[in-house]
Amino acid sequence: MLELSGIRIRLRQLDGTDGCELGMLRRAVAKKLRAPARELASLERRRRSIDARKKNDIVLTFTLHVRLKGGEDAEREALARLAAAHAEKGVKLVDEAPFGFPEPVRNAPEQRVVVVGAGCGGLFCALSLARAGLAPLLVERGDDATRRGNVVAEHNATGVLDPESNIQFGVGGAGTFSDGKLQTGTKSPAHRLILQTFVDAGAQPQILWDAKPHVGSDVLPGVVTSILRRIEDAGGEVRTRCRMSDLEVAGGAVRSVTLTSRGADGAVREERVETSAVVLACGHSARDVFELLRERGVAMERKTFAMGVRIEHLQADIDRALYGPAAGSPALGAAPYKLSEHLPSGRSAFSFCMCPGGYVVSAASEPGGVVTNGMSLSDRAGANANSGLLANVFPDDLPGDDVLAGVALQRECERAAFAAGGGAYVAPAQLVGDFLRSQASSGAGGVAPTYPRGVAWGSIDGCLPPYIVETLRAAIPRMGRHLRGFDADDAVLTGVETRSSSPVRVTRGEDGQSVSTRGLWPVGEGAGYAGGIMSAATDGILAAAKLVEALG
Repeated sequence: MLELSGIRIRLRQLDGTDGCELGMLRRAVAKKLRAPARELASLERRRRSIDARKKNDIVLTFTLHVRLKGGEDAEREALARLAAAHAEKGVKLVDEAPFGFPEPVRNAPEQRVVVVGAGCGGLFCALSLARAGLAPLLVERGDDATRRGNVVAEHNATGVLDPESNIQFGVGGAGTFSDGKLQTGTKSPAHRLILQTFVDAGAQPQILWDAKPHVGSDVLPGVVTSILRRIEDAGGEVRTRCRMSDLEVAGGAVRSVTLTSRGADGAVREERVETSAVVLACGHSARDVFELLRERGVAMERKTFAMGVRIEHLQADIDRALYGPAAGSPALGAAPYKLSEHLPSGRSAFSFCMCPGGYVVSAASEPGGVVTNGMSLSDRAGANANSGLLANVFPDDLPGDDVLAGVALQRECERAAFAAGGGAYVAPAQLVGDFLRSQASSGAGGVAPTYPRGVAWGSIDGCLPPYIVETLRAAIPRMGRHLRGFDADDAVLTGVETRSSSPVRVTRGEDGQSVSTRGLWPVGEGAGYAGGIMSAATDGILAAAKLVEALG
């Protein structure tokens, strides 16, 4: 098989349809290989990215896998022919060894592995364990995806919050309601397996090759439900509305977990499950789990996390700033951005979880606290673009030596935002121009905020630590130099965003287990080892592989 990289198609050659794109690629490949197009047996897109540095001549750049009808001999001959003409740059032979789930174990232990949390880390860990024949028990404190969607809709409409099932908790984790962005700064052979699993479960095939893939919060519920069924089909058991309420540790090792569930009849049931292996994939908002781990003497440490606000602009303005006259082209879609600014103070601000054509969401999981996040649907057709605008909180910024001091700071900011909004999960909001001039806002400009519970105009200064506020205030004008209009007076800031990552790490060793508690396997974002859907899913697969090896 041949890999061709750097294949360039000009935007003006495309009409936005897949057929046109594939046709242009076949012509470009034939030209590159100096071979008739009829000799191509197959063409597979592996990466598609947009080069918009020249806004009047935007180019789409591809990496492709190509097979010739003559097989490997023909592919070697084609490469030799190019080399003889010194035209082989960007062409090479590849033999891709697929990365797979762990192989089945021969002697599965009688005690089941318990996986706590059905976010992407827990889902992919449980799927891997089930495929290995270990029949895991996957427990999720929130609802299945369908019921969870109804609960979120009820909260948006009425302000009634279910602390057990919300945008943070439920099958699929927080990622289900944050666009389903699959872009990652990490590299792993597991990534292709994860993407293919999503596609097999109902996600769009384009995620296999888009440089900035996303699924969409309207498609993800069905995808994670399909993955859940695959776990069950492979021998795993799934329980929703079921949380780990206790962890028994003896002799430095896990002995059992206590599971508390609430049935459809409202009855609460407790069950003690003996196990020597617990995968902790609880997510970054499971604060009661962190408190339980502290009580049980499990080693944890503070880690850097980030807080700030959501910033909204008109998506059309972002499109024009990034794509110029090509804005609105169906071959481009809604434009994403990624910004960071390092300040003379030594602090930095950065965009996070940018949602093109998206919506700001109410992501609270505790009564009396406002939390924001963002999401997009699969078509990214909303009027606004939104992104987290965050600054780091370092361990040294926190008082005392309590490992959960970061959690306390998050909670303090969330409660301040709830008070500033006047209750009922209304969020405080401020125009960027007013924020930069340190004056309160009295209403919207050209950008209508999309936060579903409504906003209370005023000032966000009192909702965040001064060092966060001043970092954002200094960074926004600088970011406007890189992205025209980012610092527009009528852009909207909605507070607060506090749950971008976990403020603690459940410390683990090279073997994947807790350094203090044998049999406890910390995984994903909540444990402090991932920062998004792809990295969490990867961590879940790799943890499962280590666990299978340890049990085998």
